[in-house]
Amino acid sequence: MRENRSIFANIDWFLVLLYILLVLMGWGNIYAAVFNEENSSIFDMSQEYGRQLIWILSSLFLVVIILFTDGKVFQALAYPIYFISLLSLLGVLLFGKEVAGARSWFAIGSFSLQPSEFAKFATSLALARYISSDNISMKRWGHRVSALLFIFVPALLIIPQPDPGSALVYSALLLVLYREGLSGNYIFLGLSLAVLFILSLVFDKLSIVIGLSVISILVIIITRKAKGFYWRILALLSVAIMFSYSVDYAFNNVLEDRHRNRINILLGKAHDPKGIGYNTNQSMIAIGSGGLQGKGFLQGTQTKFDFVPEQSTDFIFCTVGEEWGFIGSSVLILLFVVLFFRLVQVAERQKSLFSRVYGYCVVSILFFHFAVNIAMTIGLAPVIGIPLPFFSYGGSSLWGFTVLLFIFIKLDAYRLQIL
Repeated sequence: MRENRSIFANIDWFLVLLYILLVLMGWGNIYAAVFNEENSSIFDMSQEYGRQLIWILSSLFLVVIILFTDGKVFQALAYPIYFISLLSLLGVLLFGKEVAGARSWFAIGSFSLQPSEFAKFATSLALARYISSDNISMKRWGHRVSALLFIFVPALLIIPQPDPGSALVYSALLLVLYREGLSGNYIFLGLSLAVLFILSLVFDKLSIVIGLSVISILVIIITRKAKGFYWRILALLSVAIMFSYSVDYAFNNVLEDRHRNRINILLGKAHDPKGIGYNTNQSMIAIGSGGLQGKGFLQGTQTKFDFVPEQSTDFIFCTVGEEWGFIGSSVLILLFVVLFFRLVQVAERQKSLFSRVYGYCVVSILFFHFAVNIAMTIGLAPVIGIPLPFFSYGGSSLWGFTVLLFIFIKLDAYRLQIL
């Protein structure tokens, strides 16, 4: 009993408070997003806000289990948990329930669970376990490849569901590898490929080839390095050109029509405010109509009359923008920013490499969800269907984010004892 008291005494209550604030604010905004006069009770279990209450209470049960678990267990069971998560991702492809064209869910009675949400903390545990193993260094080629496999194997299993949004989340874990010694060149290469992908969709291939060639020549002239360097530049140029020509095939054969249309609208190649671009268009209208102070709780007209589809899930932020205005939106964003800064602080004070790596996994995943979700609602990113952490409606996402965060809170509380 004395040990449990000491563990609870070391819990970072500031992180717990931020979690509670975000969850409760999310619950209130889910209520606002689906509110109607006929079903006004916030405890109505036939409505999304009533079911979200069940998920919130069950999440608290998960929190208690995590906090009473020995901190060493998470490191010891990291690989088995990861393996089980991979099996669940395979299983959902075979036996999953199809929702909105994606086979991403296991149906359990009237409830559904999305394995990809739980695979995030499982992958984080496995990656932390691997990097914290003896003699592992991100400066070694074989170790880099192994770490990348831990990250991208679950992503590759999620893509066929198809759920490219959830698969993209795993790319955020590259930041963890960078923190642990991976060269920044890899991050730069990844960003360059993303930019080249977009440019290849906007411009014709001849223009891309000419532009890449000019850049390569300028690099060679400016750097004036050894001849071996020139060959590497030429090799990169060749790979970039081949990648550019492969973009159309990937765009037309890997992505579904809805994803292609959303990207085309974002890039200005298509205009469909009443079709595939309807959600984003209505979301921006809702946020803009909120003005500085917002229209007030339950007073949002875009919200009240259901102009924005998926408003309690992917587009929950536009409810904040409309009813609480610029001030309310800023407060919410500030809470998330404070959460991220605190998580980084806590990660840096860890004595265990496993705990530190896992902490940065938590920050990376939550930040990716936060940034992309809000960018979707204001038209700065294509709609890829990922929730706002702790805020959007959904049991799987709330459970997944809760477990992800509180394992780290437990590891931090255990930092004086864990090896």
